[in-house]
Amino acid sequence: MKKTAKQLVAEAEAEIETISIEEALKLHGDQDVIMVDVRDVRELKRDGFIPGAFHAPRGMLEFWVDPDSPYYHDIFSSGKRFVFYCNLGWRSALVVKVMQDMGFDRVCHIAGGFDAWCQAGGPVEKKEAKAK
Repeated sequence: MKKTAKQLVAEAEAEIETISIEEALKLHGDQDVIMVDVRDVRELKRDGFIPGAFHAPRGMLEFWVDPDSPYYHDIFSSGKRFVFYCNLGWRSALVVKVMQDMGFDRVCHIAGGFDAWCQAGGPVEKKEAKAK
């Protein structure tokens, strides 16, 4: 193995902006900020999510961001600041590096991810189970 996942995350973190959980809590609800959850849909269902966050699964993000992709989502052309998060901050670090490589400059991620958000008492929304 040339590089481990841990090395990739460390390299990304050296080139990206990581914000503290305190800063993330202050940014929540800011009209110029879009929080983006890159976790798997099963994690959202099981653990909840930051209220108002946009869900963009890690595996599709590059395609959702690229205007030339058939999977493009125009939220990524909003000009707003994007704050990414995953569970612990590893996937979101890689995401922010890719976003920067794709030309985005108003991108960062939350140190410690959703886990840190929950530990800090940040608001969490849960999806309601569908009635049968």
